[in-house]
Amino acid sequence: MLANLSIKNYALIDKLNVAFEEGFTCITGETGAGKSILLGGLSLVLGKRADLSSLKNKDSKCIIEAEFQIKKYNLKPFFKENDLDYEDLTIVRREIQPSGKSRAFINDSPVTLSILSELGDNLIDVHSQHQTLQLTETDFQLRVIDALADTNDLLNEYQKQLKHYRKTQKELESLIDYQREAIKEHDYNSFLLEELKSATLKEGVQEELEATFEELNNVENILELLSGGHQLLSDDQVGVVNLLTELKQIANKLSPYGSKYSDLNSRIQSLFIEADDIADEFQNLTEGTEANPEALEEVNSKLQQLYDLQKKHGVSDVVELMKIRDELAVKVDKTENLENEIKGKEKELAAEKETLTRSSNDLHLKRTKVIPELKRQLESSLSLLGMPSASFNISLKKGEEFKNTGTDDLSFLFSANKGGSYGELKKVASGGELSRIMLTIKAILVKYENLPTMMFDEIDTGVSGEISNRMGEIMKEMSKSMQVFSITHLPQVASKGDQHYKVYKTEEGDGTQTQMKRLSSEERVVELAAMLGGNNISDSAMAHARQLLN
Repeated sequence: MLANLSIKNYALIDKLNVAFEEGFTCITGETGAGKSILLGGLSLVLGKRADLSSLKNKDSKCIIEAEFQIKKYNLKPFFKENDLDYEDLTIVRREIQPSGKSRAFINDSPVTLSILSELGDNLIDVHSQHQTLQLTETDFQLRVIDALADTNDLLNEYQKQLKHYRKTQKELESLIDYQREAIKEHDYNSFLLEELKSATLKEGVQEELEATFEELNNVENILELLSGGHQLLSDDQVGVVNLLTELKQIANKLSPYGSKYSDLNSRIQSLFIEADDIADEFQNLTEGTEANPEALEEVNSKLQQLYDLQKKHGVSDVVELMKIRDELAVKVDKTENLENEIKGKEKELAAEKETLTRSSNDLHLKRTKVIPELKRQLESSLSLLGMPSASFNISLKKGEEFKNTGTDDLSFLFSANKGGSYGELKKVASGGELSRIMLTIKAILVKYENLPTMMFDEIDTGVSGEISNRMGEIMKEMSKSMQVFSITHLPQVASKGDQHYKVYKTEEGDGTQTQMKRLSSEERVVELAAMLGGNNISDSAMAHARQLLN
């Protein structure tokens, strides 16, 4: 419930602070006194967008703060989801700076307007002329039926299923679109893949081929060098091996004369063995090396293929070519297996559709069962509100499309007169009739939903006498289970309030101020008498006012 409302520097209000209680609260005042200003201020703290025109003093900021008792609203999940501190007495604040910048706070934590608006929807239901038009919308009409049918859990489960179904639908559509495009590229991608496979790509292959090419391309020079090296090592007269042989003999003779000579001998022996081995290696390499034009051509061809592929794909090495090859392999494989994947996804979608269909059928059955009761309650209540011939023709037809509310197509038709033809509410119901129907529906919803604070803004416009009296009784009855506000011009309604506030204007200096005060018992009598007979209050008007309050 709304426990307190504080407004500073807004429209015609310098400063206003009002405490409210549970039950039925009536707000009255002359036309132009500022009742709409109060609603405007309240709407700002509930998340409505603001502009600089909201400021009374353009050099100071506007602050609107509201305190709400929210214990019974089950809002702890909302606070947790949005990382907000939960308090049973929650304070919502809105600030509008002279610069036009706006800030919002919930329990002193800054929040976005969307979060504030979402919370506001759970705190106060402001019934205005605009909301009356919601009565003509199918979604609102279904909500009423769902409240009576207690479909909340079933509808939530259906909506979860629908969300997953739509996700699967999108995945299937993406696969089909991908297949359509992939088929166009499949042949080309397959060609590129085969081309890369034929190159026998592996890490280091290019370096190996380049080294082999260098060797095969320089055979004559290599043979010449090998021959020269072998000559230096193996010449009978001055070859290194022959000279080392003589040196080995000398060292061998020195060896018996001490360990240092023995060590020297060992080193020379090793040197001789190594030189002799190298001479053999030169010989073997010479014998194993020969010109091979065919091998040279083959290596050159493989290298050229690698160079051409790198140029074609705009890369600089074999590793990048391998990456492209693997990516192409995935694309080609995916294209070739898409049909199976699509069939699998279609099967999955069909199963989800079957589940959705069952849930929507369950919704349809539960809704259909309560329509007679809704019709009875509506017609019975409207009869007491001066519409004895009002009747409804409400029916549900199962459609093919899965909507957020199910597959039901709702027909919610109305006739105000006996024997009259049925038509859509927006076409056949007057503004006054729509207001009475909306009040009736709200009164019904109170029985089935834990509604937030309800604020009716002149819902009784266009009615008088006994009808207004009955509307007041309905709102009074609603207030037994929730906080109800009524902004009204009718004394019959105002007299039903547990609390009565008057909005009025005062002139101070060069300016005009909107004020609001709670009326005492005697002040209520005077206010009601003025509403009955105008400013010239008669004794009969006073007597009538007292009678209304009793």
